[in-house]
Amino acid sequence: MFRLRLPQAVYVLSACVCLILAYGEDDIEVNFADTYYNEIIDGDTPEPTPSPAPCNSQELTKWDKLFSMLENSQMRENMLLQYADDIIKVEMGSLRGELLRFIAQYGGSCGAAVETAGRRMAMQLESRLRETLERFVLRDQSSAVAAGNSVENSNLELMLHQLLVAARTQATRLGKLESSCFSSPGAGTGKTGSQLPEGGGAGNREQEVTSREVALDGVLAALQQTKVGLEEVLRSSRQRYLPAGCEMALLFPMQSRRIYTSVIPDVPLSLSSFTVCMWVKPSIVSNKTVLFSYGNRRNPYEIQLLLAQTSVLLTIGGEAHLVGARGVVKPGGTTEWIHLCGAWSSEQGLASLWAGGKKVATTPGVAEGHILPDGGSLQLGQERNGCCPLSPGNESGVSGFEAGFNPKLAFAGKMTGVNMWDRVLSEEELSQLALPEGQGCQQRGNIVAWGVTEMVPHGGAQFIN
Repeated sequence: MFRLRLPQAVYVLSACVCLILAYGEDDIEVNFADTYYNEIIDGDTPEPTPSPAPCNSQELTKWDKLFSMLENSQMRENMLLQYADDIIKVEMGSLRGELLRFIAQYGGSCGAAVETAGRRMAMQLESRLRETLERFVLRDQSSAVAAGNSVENSNLELMLHQLLVAARTQATRLGKLESSCFSSPGAGTGKTGSQLPEGGGAGNREQEVTSREVALDGVLAALQQTKVGLEEVLRSSRQRYLPAGCEMALLFPMQSRRIYTSVIPDVPLSLSSFTVCMWVKPSIVSNKTVLFSYGNRRNPYEIQLLLAQTSVLLTIGGEAHLVGARGVVKPGGTTEWIHLCGAWSSEQGLASLWAGGKKVATTPGVAEGHILPDGGSLQLGQERNGCCPLSPGNESGVSGFEAGFNPKLAFAGKMTGVNMWDRVLSEEELSQLALPEGQGCQQRGNIVAWGVTEMVPHGGAQFIN
């Protein structure tokens, strides 16, 4: 069978070889003659679809660019703010954790230290209040004996007693707080927060510290209120009492040509040097207000101690020889006592002004070689300037003077501690005289001595306690 099929296979194989050779020699031709499916009828010719015009971007104006920049900056700002907010939240969380650990570890010891310091402050305040009360009680007793002002003194003593009771109450409250701090666990010892129980230990410690802070704030507010009350009492006492241990003062109730005080010294005023000091509390200060004036018929301006608005002035031998200092007095007057001194030496002509125990002005060559003449008149609160001649029917003049006084130059207020020496006092002496709580009125001058030398008030001027 195999032999019979072999010739058939050879025949088929040869036929296939012939076909392959035939197709390899000739190119394959494709016939497109049949155009039935690609034929286009003239009546059905479709219209071409218009293509869209290309997008032509308009040129941006400067406002469009500005708005774009603003939008971009706003977006960046929002991003930065969000980033900063996230950072702050994280940092605040970590800081809160650190604070809680610090409070848990050192809350007791810090609270004890704060309580101890507060108690010491209260004790110091109480001691100062007690000393002030004792000092005012002694002064009140002496004033009551001299003037009989028992009602005002009892009111002041009552106010100070109330302040002292309030200070003692605050000291008691501070003591209770301190004892509670020391009795709390870990206060004043070496225990740390690691020994506290987990979970609620830090929260309880935080609440305890918060309550103590609230209590301390209340104590601090009460102490501040007590301090304000004490300052008010001291301010009123300064206004009521005289400075430097003085027991009386001269009152010049208003500016008037009639109101002044004449001074009659026991020794002549033929001087080559001097120092004049006084305490004053002016009610009003004009362009020229006379405090101390000495002169004669030939020259009424031999010595003048003046106020001019906020300045203090000293003249020797005439208004041409002048030394002044500004910013010494408050404009319009003051409610506190001011200590003023004027000194001069003929040897070098050195003149100086002192306010509150401090040198405020010094000028050399002022009336150098000049000698003050004797036989003049000395006044407080006015000057004998011959400005206002008297008419025969005018009764407003002062007897014994050929000319009147100028009311615009008159001093209005209080004056005390007027003293005059025939030498220039040292800086230490002038500083001691200017101490409000000192005894400056006990250091009297050898030319004019307060409380010893004769002083005659005129018009409405009078001595007060």
